[in-house]
Amino acid sequence: MRVLFWRDMVTVGTVINLLATAVALAIALADEAIELAAAVHLAPLPYNLFLVASVWRLSDTGLYRWASLAWLVVVTLV
Repeated sequence: MRVLFWRDMVTVGTVINLLATAVALAIALADEAIELAAAVHLAPLPYNLFLVASVWRLSDTGLYRWASLAWLVVVTLV
């Protein structure tokens, strides 16, 4: 559970989301279609949902569950 949460979700998932957001910002700054930038920003969402669902399924404590939801909100909106 700790590996799933800390390595896969917090570390790898956050890096993927930061890269997608950086590319989306570059697309937006290049005056490309805003729809394309939004699509690139939201591209990691299925992976994020998979990670959160995995944490909810494997977690035996509520702390990991609620932390994974908070992480999902932060990486999706930022």
